[in-house]
Amino acid sequence: MTFGKFPKKTIMKYKRILLKLSGESLMGDQSYGIDINRVSQYANDIKELHDQGLEIAIVIGGGNIYRGLSAEKSGMDRVQADYMGMLATVINSMALQDALEKVGKKTRLLTAIKMEQICEPFIRRRAVRHLEKGRIVIFGAGTGNPYFTTDTAASLRAIEINADAVLKGTRVDGIYTADPEKDPTATKFEEISFTEVYEKGLNVMDMTAFTLCQENKLPIIVFDMNKPGNLLKLANGEHVGTVVK
Repeated sequence: MTFGKFPKKTIMKYKRILLKLSGESLMGDQSYGIDINRVSQYANDIKELHDQGLEIAIVIGGGNIYRGLSAEKSGMDRVQADYMGMLATVINSMALQDALEKVGKKTRLLTAIKMEQICEPFIRRRAVRHLEKGRIVIFGAGTGNPYFTTDTAASLRAIEINADAVLKGTRVDGIYTADPEKDPTATKFEEISFTEVYEKGLNVMDMTAFTLCQENKLPIIVFDMNKPGNLLKLANGEHVGTVVK
């Protein structure tokens, strides 16, 4: 792995990361859709990190627009619903791509479903080359297959591009013994092993995504993406969020 054209300005803990964002996080304070102010904040945080020479790939969910599982419960065919959810992730990816380019960053959007007019098809070697050239790479449309979540897509892509870690940006500042938004007595884990997560039944990622990371010794860091500056602090080695390793 290389730093492409960008000089290393500070000592970074990682060289290449996969940032996983939920679709719901793009809603901001809205109940649906995309909050442009939130997307702009994310773009500025990502730019700040990328300016330090880190290679960044991104996967975004689509839950702010459409959720396949919810549609299935309403009676829709699961496969059809999942493909609709994949298209929602592409909309979010395009929104973030636009925001990143507005702050001066070169990007490439690669999707698992061919859409030649708006993006490139996912090819692993091409994705790695884009990263080496200093471009921010966004992966859309999940894995391109139904029954798999964007968490699984994030884990899979991270392994394929040899990322050093999966950074899961959420609205909570780490992993807790219970949902801190519902249980005020919940306590935070500073660091936890994959085995402990299994044993305690904690909800970090879906089981397929989580197992992929465990089997490939790929650490997961869960942190609060909505707090400006957290992303850069994390990559610089400061203790932010919860580390699963």
